[in-house]
Amino acid sequence: MLPFKIHILGCGSATPTLHHFPSSQIVEIRGKLFMIDCAEGTQLQLRKLRVPFTKIQAIFISHIHGDHCFGLIGMISTFGLLGRTAPLHVYAPKALEKMLEMQIQMFCNDLGYEVVFHAVDTKENKVIYDDRSLTVETVPLCHRVPCAGYIFREKPTLPHIRRDMIDFYQIPLSQINNIKAGADWTTPEGTVIENSRLVTPAEPPRSYAYCSDTAYLPNLHEMLKGVTTLYHESTYAEDMIDNAVKYCHSTARQAAMVAKAAGVSRLLLGHYSSRYTNEEILLNEAREIFSNAFLTNELQVIDC
Repeated sequence: MLPFKIHILGCGSATPTLHHFPSSQIVEIRGKLFMIDCAEGTQLQLRKLRVPFTKIQAIFISHIHGDHCFGLIGMISTFGLLGRTAPLHVYAPKALEKMLEMQIQMFCNDLGYEVVFHAVDTKENKVIYDDRSLTVETVPLCHRVPCAGYIFREKPTLPHIRRDMIDFYQIPLSQINNIKAGADWTTPEGTVIENSRLVTPAEPPRSYAYCSDTAYLPNLHEMLKGVTTLYHESTYAEDMIDNAVKYCHSTARQAAMVAKAAGVSRLLLGHYSSRYTNEEILLNEAREIFSNAFLTNELQVIDC
């Protein structure tokens, strides 16, 4: 199975602490690297994880709060210093475009590559990126500023042809792709070998949803149905639910409610408030609702 991994660069919230970096992640899928959010310290975390800067194809920004985008212009500058020539695609709410243009003109006016900005409509659930191996779609969230989550969906792969069947029936290499695509095989004697005997099923496609920052949305699960792994912000425990409502964030219990309703395989918690020096309280609350919940931490690499 080809890699589909999440590299956690930062899982804290806005106030700096000695425990966590603010939000940033790398999604690695079939040899491609994508960044979600780009807070301060992101470049240092990339170095620690030995993630190659030059292989990052696109950056997806969820919203225009500093703990999710203050590191972006520094990253863009470093790409230039490293000799990048391939375009960098930045997906973000429209409000960032003019500000980013001004920063590039001031600090990076001789980059050597193109920064291509794609305005994200934070009110729509739609596919904004599509290639041969995956799609990325937006998920409208509810925060104090326009905010979108992202779902990375792996496209289905073809079945695996059985080597023993190739040898037994002496199937020529020229026919393997046809069989993978569903064709039967007819022997020289005219016997038809059904496709189901020749192949083993492909692994089911995986998916990853990133939902940070957002107030609790009772209907959010409808867009997340069947997602393999869900990252949902869990800024507070239930004892701080008034703060969650006031600042448009979620509790760990609410994140677990979304995961359970969506039927995801695994829930990752993150975006912890700086008031917590031990996030076990968040994990315990989430697991009361959804047992397959886990805390994220910096420098973790998680298989989807």
